[in-house]
Amino acid sequence: MTGLILPPGEGRRLVTRAQEVTFKATADDGSAVSIFEVVVPPGFDVGAHVHGDSQEFFYVLEGELQLLAFEPAKRTEDSWQDWESAAGDKAVTATEGACMFVPPGTPHAFRNVSGKPARMLFQCFPSPYHERYFEEIAQIWASGAGVDAGAVEEMRRRYDVQQLTPLRYEPPAALSSQPATKRGA
Repeated sequence: MTGLILPPGEGRRLVTRAQEVTFKATADDGSAVSIFEVVVPPGFDVGAHVHGDSQEFFYVLEGELQLLAFEPAKRTEDSWQDWESAAGDKAVTATEGACMFVPPGTPHAFRNVSGKPARMLFQCFPSPYHERYFEEIAQIWASGAGVDAGAVEEMRRRYDVQQLTPLRYEPPAALSSQPATKRGA
C-alpha cells in the first residue's frame, strides 16, 4: 500500500477517554485538507466555537449527533443548544448521511446526546491545523490529571479556535446493578 489507499479502520489513531480520531489524509500525505474519522462518545459536547480562517465539513457515518452551524440572534456563554438564528434556524439532530459545511466565521458545534457512540468523517481546510490540534488535545486528555481548561483555551487560540461555550464531556452514568442473591431451597 502506498498510504494513499487505506483499508477500513486503518490510519494513525489518537485515542483518549473523550475522543478517538483516525487520521485519513494529512499534510504529510500532500493534502491541503486534513481528513479524519472521529468517534464521538455519548456525552461529548465540543462546545460552540468559530474559526477565523478555517473551514470544516462533517459527515455522519453512524449514530446520531446534534449539529449547529449559524450565527444565533443571541449568543449565550453557557450552552448553545437553545440558540436560534434571526431566520429561525435551530440545532438539528443528524443521523447517518447528514452533513454540515462550516465556512470561516460561522459559529458551530456538535454533541452526542444518544447512548451510543457516533462516527463521523471530518474534513478541515487548511491542513495541518487540526492535525496538530488533535495531537495536542490528546496529550492534554491523556495527562491523567483533570483537564487543564487554561491549557486547552491557550492551545485552541493557537489553532484558530475561538471557544464560545464550554467543551464538555459528561459520559452517561453507568447503570447500577443489584447484587445477585441466593434463593433458599
